[in-house]
Amino acid sequence: MTTKSSTIKNEDLLALKSYITAADATQYNSLAATTLVLDLTHSNLHQRHAEIRFDKHDTVDCLRQKIHQKTGTAPHMQHLQLKTTAAPGGTIFYEISPETESDRKLGYYNLPLGANVHCVDIDPYSSSAGGAYENTALVEKYKMSDDEYDKRKGTLRDWGRQKKEENPDFSLMKHAKEHAQLVEARRFYKESGSVKEGFELDESSGLIIRVENEAFNDTQTENPKSDAEIEYGPESTQHLTLHDRCQVQPGSRRGEIAYIGTIDELGGGGHWVGVILDEPLGKTDGCVDSVRYFEAPGPNRGGFFRGKNVEGGDFPEIDIFASDSEDEL
Repeated sequence: MTTKSSTIKNEDLLALKSYITAADATQYNSLAATTLVLDLTHSNLHQRHAEIRFDKHDTVDCLRQKIHQKTGTAPHMQHLQLKTTAAPGGTIFYEISPETESDRKLGYYNLPLGANVHCVDIDPYSSSAGGAYENTALVEKYKMSDDEYDKRKGTLRDWGRQKKEENPDFSLMKHAKEHAQLVEARRFYKESGSVKEGFELDESSGLIIRVENEAFNDTQTENPKSDAEIEYGPESTQHLTLHDRCQVQPGSRRGEIAYIGTIDELGGGGHWVGVILDEPLGKTDGCVDSVRYFEAPGPNRGGFFRGKNVEGGDFPEIDIFASDSEDEL
């Protein structure tokens, strides 16, 4: 069996390693003569408790109590292995069974500084067995259905609905964008002392606030268009026809156009293209926040895309078993 060489060839990494390990040979020089520095490990746990300090006059019972405190294994269920190091390949030079006298001093074992005390948990009913203390995949996660979340009050979705009732043009994306602009304007003023265009300093509060430009608003229509509505207006999808075959980027995903129009629930404004994909490479089944725009045959067989990412034309469904090579069966 061959093993891969661990030799570092990168000069920068070598320099970094040299800097970090420069004091390794003298790291314990300032310790008292009776001080022990030990690494504690456990048979059921990945965690390693590094450089735990003891005194050579401390007893085995003191060591067991410390391991119990950090791992949960009772002292009478600990079989201790004393190793030269916690690294793989560390040599076991002594073993302390649960029956060993607890009042024996640690100095008796002639432990070197940096030695490893590995606890083998012999409890057949140990609560740490099987990754119970560390494997988060074993923890049952709380899951809330979309319908249950929709009924809750005080959520972001509920707040968005209330704002939508007050102002039909409100969208979470637009609100987030305006808030980010305000935060940036306040940061800019704090750092430079200058006020960005579109904002002003409120003398009463000392805060930067957004300027409501009445002269500008008077020239706008009752429902001014957002940036997304201008960029993704009806003309952004006029090259596409409902029920035509298409190809979507990125990924050259193929499918059939099932919807063209606005989607208020997405919050981005403008027009979208709903596509039933030939393969499960999408993120929806044609439904957005409980509102259905088209029916896809599976949970990942649909998607909503901007018109610029969709190309209509002769894009037949790809036969993954078809091959032009006579060398393949």
